[in-house]
Amino acid sequence: MMHDADILIAGGGLSGTALALALARAGRRVALIDPAAVETRAAEGFDGRSYALALGSVRMLRALGLGGPLAEQGQPILEIKVSDGRAGEGPSPLWLHFDHAEIEEGPMGHMIEDRFLRRALLEAVAADARIDHVAGARVVGQHPGAGHVTVTLDDGRQLSGALLVGCDGVQSGTARRAGIRRTGWRYGQTALVCALQHERPHHGIAHQFFMPEGPLAILPLPGNRASIVWTERDARARAIQALDDDGYLAALRPRFGEFLGEIALAGARYTYPLELSLAQDFAADRVALVGDAAHRVHPIAGQGLNAGLRDVAALAQVVDEAARRGEDIGAADVLARYARWRRFDTAALAVATDGFNRLFSNDNPLLRFGRDLGLGAVAHLPRLRRSFIREAAGLTGDLPALMR
Repeated sequence: MMHDADILIAGGGLSGTALALALARAGRRVALIDPAAVETRAAEGFDGRSYALALGSVRMLRALGLGGPLAEQGQPILEIKVSDGRAGEGPSPLWLHFDHAEIEEGPMGHMIEDRFLRRALLEAVAADARIDHVAGARVVGQHPGAGHVTVTLDDGRQLSGALLVGCDGVQSGTARRAGIRRTGWRYGQTALVCALQHERPHHGIAHQFFMPEGPLAILPLPGNRASIVWTERDARARAIQALDDDGYLAALRPRFGEFLGEIALAGARYTYPLELSLAQDFAADRVALVGDAAHRVHPIAGQGLNAGLRDVAALAQVVDEAARRGEDIGAADVLARYARWRRFDTAALAVATDGFNRLFSNDNPLLRFGRDLGLGAVAHLPRLRRSFIREAAGLTGDLPALMR
């Protein structure tokens, strides 16, 4: 049967565009179906987040030809400092320090703003003749058959391929139509996200400050700027977001401290509700799930996008190896290899982020004492500390070839 494309991708976010590039670079014909117009995705204020790309993810994006934007717009992460405390009181004397020099692999990762990463991905997609970017269209139906899957778009068109990949977010219609259920819960927390201009240089150091309401991540951006991911209980977050800019900064300063001098907002403010959501399977009949469609975890370790990119690299490798062997790339046994590869890693990440959030997002004195001792112990055990650094850099586990 002649297909419109080898692989159909539902969803044109970061994971979807990265997957389209990875598959196309391996010779596959791809139809990337995105409900949003290209102009919407590329808009300056589409998404205010910045991403801590682990070294494994950086290697993958360079392999896909995106080394230029990373070098021009990215900020290397040279150190990570982790501490525990309360707003206005400063951190505990027992804290954890990671230095990239301990693993001799270069920076642990790079920070890059969504607006630069998203545009670079869209430009690369537009430049690849093997990718048909079907923008402004939504998949509303999918019908697996013998050797193919057909999707119906909201404008009535139909496209066929050997495999459909859901990159359509935590509310994935692809997963729902395939009968894949989800497990998860809301945390009752909201992430307040913004960029700040600050007086003193950050020296490429990322900070994670755990407070009873939730963690505050201070992540270095190029120049004297930082990306803030500030977690609060839902009601408190709504009240803070409703403040004017001066009130917002007044609420932030006791938590942020004075180590970077005076601070000012350097862009719009955003909020994102936090939840754990895991698909009960990553594959079904002629269907695979990638990124948030497969898993959404707490941003406490900054691993959400990195996990999605590892999905991308793993699925691209499984598909390429199957095609080289002459297998049907959408067959159940091929997709089962991908699901097995990613299931354990994703479950471990979900357990870790959920556990860390529950352990640190409270003011129980016994737990505070125990976790401060734990941070201090890791700080003084070089071998254990280096293993944590490699984990943060995305260099552990069964790495796909694109991330090696």
